[in-house]
Amino acid sequence: MNQPAAGESTALDAALKRFDAALGTLESAIERRLEVERQEAALSQQVHVLSIDRSRLADQLDDAQTRAERMESATDEVSRRLGSAMETIRAVLAAHER
Repeated sequence: MNQPAAGESTALDAALKRFDAALGTLESAIERRLEVERQEAALSQQVHVLSIDRSRLADQLDDAQTRAERMESATDEVSRRLGSAMETIRAVLAAHER
């Protein structure tokens, strides 16, 4: 009694197929979006880790530069003292030769 006519059944079947296809497309789009969000979260975490590493490396570089400057000053002082000691030794040797 309530059987749809053959044309209506075909139209309903076609509409259901289009609906299923649209639903499948939507589900695929949602999965792609979720994957993009997961990748963005992973990249954000990597950027955070790299930022921390960069800060640590910048601090280490500053420390190394400070140590290098201190060593250069110490080297200059040692060189000056050695030069002075050599002059004193030469003067003593010259005095003994006379």
